[in-house]
Amino acid sequence: MHGKGFISIWFFIGSLLGVYGILIMGAGLNEIANPPEHRVVMSNLHAAIWWGALMLVLGIVYVAKFRPGKD
Repeated sequence: MHGKGFISIWFFIGSLLGVYGILIMGAGLNEIANPPEHRVVMSNLHAAIWWGALMLVLGIVYVAKFRPGKD
């Protein structure tokens, strides 16, 4: 069902990935600025920052590839 006036679902998925990536990466940066009293075992890897950045990049790729009016 691709036609004129339709927006691909992948555009919305990319938008969600981008928003979630910003939120998760922000939480990871906040954890660096304000370290918790009891750190978890592998907190030095900063997984929230890596996953947030990955989700943000994927979101940007999806939004750029499936943006409306590209054709």
